[in-house]
Amino acid sequence: MLRIDRRSRLIVLVATLLLAAAYVLPLWRIELDAPQYPEGLGLRIWINQITGVKPNDLNSINNLNHYIGMHRIEPDAIPELRLMPWFIGAMIGLGLITAFAGRRWLLTTWAVVLGLGAAVGIADFWKWGYDYGHHLDPDAAIKIPGMSYQPPLIGTKQLLNFHAASWPDIAGWLAILAVGLVVAVTILEWKRAGAALQRPAMRTQPAREVIA
Repeated sequence: MLRIDRRSRLIVLVATLLLAAAYVLPLWRIELDAPQYPEGLGLRIWINQITGVKPNDLNSINNLNHYIGMHRIEPDAIPELRLMPWFIGAMIGLGLITAFAGRRWLLTTWAVVLGLGAAVGIADFWKWGYDYGHHLDPDAAIKIPGMSYQPPLIGTKQLLNFHAASWPDIAGWLAILAVGLVVAVTILEWKRAGAALQRPAMRTQPAREVIA
């Protein structure tokens, strides 16, 4: 059985639409809270840009980074923000083809590429945070030996007097849900195909002879 059933194709279509939310909603959110910033500072990471949660947040964070030796966050200089729209677009296209063609090999291919893309994206995000937090300007105004400022990949972390929090934003949670749906439906389809192969084999087994 090479085709997936109608319910699985509908789930694939839903997962594809969830991925499309990344074009209009933010993927990730980093927040910084400190006594001198009672309203907090924050960044939103979109599919093709980085913005402040509030209008001046990105500029304020860059000014803080300057004093401790971190590089400025320049969205135009981040190549991933130029590549991500193309990758997500390709995943949406492959998802639509899979939903309408209903072929199991397409579903498997989509699940593998989507899963690998998500893993590479998370690893690259960690590396981006590591580079910003560890590669500091030796001539910075504020230098603390042994101190690094890498934000958490996910969760919370104390950085001097700042409490940093990093979590998926709306499109990020929807993308996680989409990947989970695709992986789950792929596993279920392979189990269904395996069960279908076993049934004919059971029917063709010779009947056991009864010896009087």
